Amino acid sequence: MNRPNAIFVSGTNTDIGKTVVSGIIVAGLNAHYWKPVQTGLADGTDTDWIRSHTGISESRVHPETYRLLEPLSPHAAAAIEEVEISLDHFELPPIPDDETLVIEGAGGILVPLNDQHYMLDLIVRLGVPVLLVVSSELGTINHTLLTLRVLREHRVPILGVVMNGPSNPGNRSAIEHFGEINVIAEVEPLTTLSRASLAAAFRPFVWPALPTAPIGR
Repeated sequence: MNRPNAIFVSGTNTDIGKTVVSGIIVAGLNAHYWKPVQTGLADGTDTDWIRSHTGISESRVHPETYRLLEPLSPHAAAAIEEVEISLDHFELPPIPDDETLVIEGAGGILVPLNDQHYMLDLIVRLGVPVLLVVSSELGTINHTLLTLRVLREHRVPILGVVMNGPSNPGNRSAIEHFGEINVIAEVEPLTTLSRASLAAAFRPFVWPALPTAPIGR
């Protein structure tokens, strides 16, 4: 199975399924998990969700660099608390060479972190390849192709796409053809969310050869 030591799980939008897909990978690999920026603390965090649904040990759950109360874009939530999100404060948590770190982004790649930087800039700083989570439903082709274009323009290696939602062969075919990308998995709605069901959802993932350079025209 080809996979890197660290994977940055991003998406075409907020609430697209990044946390569930992150949980699937964490449960399937008994991986480490890190959410660099968390907003909206009142209803529980993505880290809490991963901890409770995957059952990984506490040593594999790495603390957020920024925890912000309001459920807003990072730059807006930080402004309310008079916090300045700085790229200099982000460092990859150290893990053993033979294990995997799953990093979950916030929103899409052009969500602002501050007045100058986007989530994309954090991805570039960390130097970690992206696994892109997209919807399977209407509208996904445009959103997916735009996100892939921006990632490639910034020379970010892309591992592939995970489609989240009811199976849609037509959208899958269009994304693979026009996006020149592999859909490595399709995650249909899960009836239960547990370590066992998440690990079972990981088994169909097909990892491509690791990208040595981004594909682009």
